[in-house]
Parts: sequence; structure tokens; C-alpha cells
Amino acid sequence: MPPSPPAGGVEAFRRELREWLEAHAPAALRGTWKGVFSGTWGGRRRDRTESADERAWREAMGSRGYTAPTWPTEYGGGGLDRARAQVLTEELRRLGMPAPLVGFGLVMVGPTLLEFGSEAQKQQHLPPIVRGEIRWCQGYSEPGAGSDLAGLRTSATLDGGDWVVTGHKVWTSYADLSDWIFCLARTNPQAKKQAGISFLLIDMDQPAIRTEPIRLISGASPFCEVFLDGARTPRDQVVGGVDAGWTVAKTLLQHERATLGQAFAGSVTGDEGDLVALARRAAGGGDGPLADGLHRDAIARIAMDERAFLLLARDMARSGRPGAESSALKVFGTELNQRRLELGVELAGPDALGWEGPGFDAADLARTRDWLRSRGNSIEGGTTEVQLGILARQVLGLP
Repeated sequence: MPPSPPAGGVEAFRRELREWLEAHAPAALRGTWKGVFSGTWGGRRRDRTESADERAWREAMGSRGYTAPTWPTEYGGGGLDRARAQVLTEELRRLGMPAPLVGFGLVMVGPTLLEFGSEAQKQQHLPPIVRGEIRWCQGYSEPGAGSDLAGLRTSATLDGGDWVVTGHKVWTSYADLSDWIFCLARTNPQAKKQAGISFLLIDMDQPAIRTEPIRLISGASPFCEVFLDGARTPRDQVVGGVDAGWTVAKTLLQHERATLGQAFAGSVTGDEGDLVALARRAAGGGDGPLADGLHRDAIARIAMDERAFLLLARDMARSGRPGAESSALKVFGTELNQRRLELGVELAGPDALGWEGPGFDAADLARTRDWLRSRGNSIEGGTTEVQLGILARQVLGLP
């Protein structure tokens, strides 16, 4: 069991934490942090990608609940208040340590279960998430129900003690590597669209569930299609009540959008040296101020916007439970990421036209693929148009 919430002041906690990290943070992982999703995803298949050091790191942090530091200790979490959780983040960054565990269990379904789950559901699902034993994916979008999510057609009907689920989900990130899926299904076809939906938890280790990866224009993709052909889950695996899944689903989306925004913020380095180097290369080298005023202006604007974005993200992270304002993070982060990558491709010029093979720098090839991949940022997690509508109605109070 994780330790009880620490007593004493915040600085006393920092001193104790530093001693513990010095003893348990593997030397090989120090200095390897590369962003919010820098870490292992856990799950039943984790031994395929997890090194011995990563496993030791995950197990050590999980033993103290530090994979989910603010979750209650009775569910395996660290029981930290936000001040101590911030100290933990600062100390991990000081050592450059990757997260011991990342995934949708920690940032999406876990927080949702803490708010809406029954006690039995919390006891069943939260501790395995903290320990990295189960990897989750999200069964929301369908071929005919993307932005209009309430139009979904996946159905769930009761058969004795089980729900039987039939339908087709799409854009399901890492479904081919996941163990369980949190899934929206229509349980009352006679009700109004939003009123007849339930939020189900389904074990994917069954023949009635099949996944197919989707390849994107960038050449790779985490996205999959999920086909459910009579998949079964016990009737007590409904979160928030039968036909009451729409409220649960909307809350989870707030967590998702906040996570995406924080992920974009986590990728911000505050150093525009890579863009400056590209601009110098385009100009044929040299030192001093960049000769091209348009390039100077574009790089400076990105630098200022990144700083503002970091301040916004940090302020929202301290505020606690995400609300409709999380859509601002998602929109700002999406557009900022796309602008930066697009400027990099523009500055690289003809060197950014390559795809693979000799004659092209590996960094230029990666830049081109990242730029293409970023096109999906304004769709995944809810389109930019949907986010702007949420901000207009729920934050600004517009009609």
C-alpha cells in the first residue's frame, strides 16, 4: 500500500522526496525526459517495450502512489495535496526523469471514475491503473458520429447478467495495444439522443472485439478502428447509471482536452534555437541578427505565444478539476504546435520535401512527418470548431 499522505511542511516533503529519488531513480533514465507523454504506457503487453530500468522506475513510483500522486491512498494513489504534487513534478524535472507511467487510465478514465464510479468500480479499476497493469483506450467516435457524438449507433442490450455490445468505433488511439476500453453505447434507442447513452467499461480480451490500425498521411498512426460484434461486459460495468452516460462522457472530454493542452505545453522548450538555425541555413549561414525580417517576426511571435501558453497551462493545472476552459488549452496548443511545425517546414525549404531514403537529413524527414501529423491535432479530442462553440457558450456566455 502507498504511504499515508506526508505530514510536515512542503519543504520537509521536498527534502524527504529528494533523498528517496536519489535512491530509487535509475541513473540510466536521468536526463531522458522528452515531454508530458515521455514514459511507458504499462498494460499487459508492457514487457514488449519496457526496459528493466523503466520497469523498476514504474514499480518504485507505483509503490508510493506517485504514478497518480493526487489520487486517494485507498485506491493506490499518493494522497498528495496540490502543493506537494507540484514539488514532485519539480523534482522529477530537476532530474530529467520521464514519467513512470502515462496513459488514458491516469488522465481520462481514472479521474472520471473518481467522480462518477461506484465504490466497487473504483476498487476494481483504480489500483491496477496506478500500478500500470491495465492500459485503457477510448471508444467514442464512430464513422457516422464524430463531432455529432450523440448520434452514435453502437448498441448495448442486456442479456442476463451481461451487456452485449455491437458497433464500430474509429480513431481509437492505441486500441491494438490496450486491455480495456471505456465505451459509449446506446442503451435506450427510444430516448432522445443524449438521454439514451451509457458509459461502459469493457475488457478487450475477447474474440468479439477486433482492432485494425489506421495509417495516416504521415506514414504512421496510433489510431485504430474497433469492431465490437457481440462483445460482453458485466451489467455492473456501467459508470454513472444506465442511460446517464452523456454527463459522464462530457466530463471525461474535459479531462482529455486539458491533457492534450498540457501535452502541447509540455513540448514547449522555450528555446527557438532550432528555428533560428533553420533560418540561418536558409540564408546561407552567418551570425548576428537574421537578415530576413519576416523570419525574425515569425520566430519572435512563436516565442512570445509559447511563453504565454506555458503561463496559461500552469495556471490551469493549479486550478484543479478541468472545466470548459480546458477547450482554450486545446485550441491554443493545437494552433501553436501547427504554426511552429509549419514554420520549420517553410524554413527548411526544399530539404523538407523528402520522405525517405538517402540524400535527406534525418531531422528534416522527421520534421516533415511531424508537420503532416499535426494536421490531425485540430480534429482529435474534439474539433477546433466544437471547442470554440464550447468556449462561446459555456465560458463567454454568448447566445
